Order: sequence, then structure tokens, then C-alpha cells
Amino acid sequence: MTWSMPKLLAGALVAAVAGTAAGSTTSAAAQTATPRCTTAGLAVWLGVGPGGAAAGSTSYPLELTNVSGRTCHLLGFPGVSAVAGGAQAGSAAGRDSSVPARTVTLKPGASAHAVLRIADVSAFPPATCRPVRAAGLRVYPPGAFRSAVVPFRFRACSRKGPVFLDVTAVQPRVGVPGHP
Repeated sequence: MTWSMPKLLAGALVAAVAGTAAGSTTSAAAQTATPRCTTAGLAVWLGVGPGGAAAGSTSYPLELTNVSGRTCHLLGFPGVSAVAGGAQAGSAAGRDSSVPARTVTLKPGASAHAVLRIADVSAFPPATCRPVRAAGLRVYPPGAFRSAVVPFRFRACSRKGPVFLDVTAVQPRVGVPGHP
């Protein structure tokens, strides 16, 4: 599902107001009791704002909200890459294993998040990176084969090799600071 900026902001507000408590469990029974969340049943959006800055990078919560009307689950890492000119720019996101992967069960209207870190590509040698302006992020929810594109402009490498995106495993609840 592709979202424009006004829809992203409205989606963030709806998710925050609708009560985004997401239960989580690690049992195999819970995974079989609920189906895996599909891309068509999720609104994928980026929690923009000040972001979390660290030396040479900025972190954002990558939100996945269940809009399917049925309880479903997510487990693992979303696939994320930059999009420029309608195609993938550079390498796909690396996996940040600082957060253990666990099953996150999403009731209708509930959200989960992963933390997406975007490195400042000016730190890479220009010939290795060849910087471009990305128009968005292509996101594959964990286990999905269909993607959603989130509009978001940022500097990316056009060449494969340098890993300038990193993503954590999906975690329960909205990851936007100030939202429960």
C-alpha cells in the first residue's frame, strides 16, 4: 500500500488514537493461531520528526499498522531498500540484530515498528557510493513477497556495496516518541 505524506500523517494520528497496543508472544502455537500479516493488510509508514541522530546517521521508526480487520502476526526483519527513479538504489538494508526477533501479534488497528537507521552517505567515498536523491523506501514486511513504497526523500548510494540502511527486527507498539 503506497501512502502520500498527508495520508502518512493521518495514518499516524489514526494509529495513535485507535489504541495501538499489540500483544507479543514467542510461542509456535501463537504463530499458527493467527495468520502472518500480509502487505495488503498493512499500512506501512515512517514516523518522521526529529528522528534519533547518532554519529553519521539518523534513526526513524518504520511503522506497520494492521488495517486488515483480522488479527495477524509478524516475525523477523522487514526488507528495506531505497528507491530512486523507480528502481532500487544501492544495497538493501543490513540487519541490526541488537533487538531479538520475536513474534508480534497485531489486532486490527494495532501497530508494530522496526527502527530504520539511515547513514549519511557523504561519509562513503563518492566513487564507491555515487550519491543520489532517493524518493522513497521499498518495504517488504517480514515474510512477505509484495512490497509497499513509503515516500521519503533522503540521500542514498546508487551503487551496490556500501550498506547505508540498517533495520531492526519488528517490535510491538508504535515506535514514534510520545505515542503509547
